[in-house]
Amino acid sequence: MSLPDTRASSIVIVRHGETDWNIGRRIQGRTDIALNERGHAQAGEIAELLHGEGPWQRVITSPLSRAAATARIISDRLGLPPADIDVDVIERDFGSAEGLLVEDANARWPGLDVPDAEALGALADRGAAAFARILHEAPGAIVVAHGALIRAALTALSGVEAPRILNGEAWLVAPVDSAAAAAVGAAEGPRFAIRRLGTPAEQHAF
Repeated sequence: MSLPDTRASSIVIVRHGETDWNIGRRIQGRTDIALNERGHAQAGEIAELLHGEGPWQRVITSPLSRAAATARIISDRLGLPPADIDVDVIERDFGSAEGLLVEDANARWPGLDVPDAEALGALADRGAAAFARILHEAPGAIVVAHGALIRAALTALSGVEAPRILNGEAWLVAPVDSAAAAAVGAAEGPRFAIRRLGTPAEQHAF
């Protein structure tokens, strides 16, 4: 469902820029891997995209360095204060799968249902609660987080399976106004609408 949105009542969720482990198709999870050169460029590209979509009020980031560096580039380019850290938007803990090739981990644990990892349901609940809280407390925020968390949270918030989230992508999250929903004949359903803002030309995703 496509409903009107305003930046004053929305947040935008950004996946951090590329790392060497993204290129190598290794599971990062909470392993603290830095941005590579392309990742720094992607952060600048998404800042340019967001500049035309604003105005934005603040930047919030996961504590992991690949997200924090992306957030720093975005806040600098947009003239916003330094990003605030929110531990609730940190990536999924993949347990024993961290550092493994995606293909190998999927072969060992189909669907990446890793026994000592954060459960997929818990990941979705944590991410959705964090984004909903930020939307309530800090509308107009840019939130820099991670692929697995973003995908799970957007699916939970919208009720529609989100696609794989690519490095440097931005997704707008807006509340669904009950009156607007009624005007387009929407049935009772999710309270949030999501929309992709843009996709950089080069992506190496997990």
